[in-house]
Amino acid sequence: MSAVSGTGRPGEAVVAPRARRKLLRRLDAKLSPYLFISPFFLIFSVFGLFPLGYTAYVSLTDRTLLAPVVHFIGLHNYALLIHDSYFWNAVENTFGIWLLSTVPQLLLALVIAHILNTKLYARTFFRMAILLPQVTSLVAVALIFTQLFAHDYGFVNYVFAKFGVHHIYWESGRFSSWVALSVMVMWRWTGYNALIYLAAMQSIPEELYEAAAVDGARRFRQFIHVTVPMLRPTILFTVIISTIGGLQLFTEAFLFQSRTSGGTGGSGRQYQTIVMYLYEKFLGSTQFKFGYAAAIAWCLVLLIALFGLVNYFLVSRIRSAET
Repeated sequence: MSAVSGTGRPGEAVVAPRARRKLLRRLDAKLSPYLFISPFFLIFSVFGLFPLGYTAYVSLTDRTLLAPVVHFIGLHNYALLIHDSYFWNAVENTFGIWLLSTVPQLLLALVIAHILNTKLYARTFFRMAILLPQVTSLVAVALIFTQLFAHDYGFVNYVFAKFGVHHIYWESGRFSSWVALSVMVMWRWTGYNALIYLAAMQSIPEELYEAAAVDGARRFRQFIHVTVPMLRPTILFTVIISTIGGLQLFTEAFLFQSRTSGGTGGSGRQYQTIVMYLYEKFLGSTQFKFGYAAAIAWCLVLLIALFGLVNYFLVSRIRSAET
């Protein structure tokens, strides 16, 4: 007996469920991807966007821990920050340490990755060994390097003394403190970047090296003219990641200073970074200037975003040149 709908036409009661199932399948195909990725965006909104937005609001206020009354002052904190010599000193120190650590670090990582990509004896062991700094506590690393660069009993000065070099006050000098902190950063992150380069090198087709060998190119020229050009997007990625980490440098510099510095990065602020200056204003002795510290934090966000845009335009130009 045929199913009869309200109109009296047989089969309409069967067609309606089919249409609903088709509609549900269409909605499932369109909405399911958004439902699967929604947990990330929900968590990011709570723990990422909301803190950023609230920090932006705090930066527009005059708020301290000792006087919790909130006074809205607009962009006054940013106006003060532009004329703050200590802030620009921190910016200069941060970029100086970043330059001394990032350029040698990435060059050394590229060479190490190239060596590990060859038929090396116990290659797996060395590939695992370069990640050992990543499993070491950052605080422990900073304390050990602080002892290595100590003036009176440090191992570095001991080695220099064997070659007739007088002891160096690594912390007191501006450039010397930058060098010491850069060595810490290089030791921790060189292996990490080398592993990224190694993964990218293994995706380079062997036919390119074979063609270069047929043309008479030796291994060094193959590395310069084949490996490096193929790694340009990866190199740009590591540059921007290293830049973000370098601009956020804090733990190494904070533990490198003596206990009497009080978070100022040395007696003359010779290696105070942006995040250290933020810490000084936020939780430093007799400071607790929450609004001013929030303005520093947002200036740091803008600097990182600026480097992100530079990286985006560089990648876009490279891709357009390759096509």
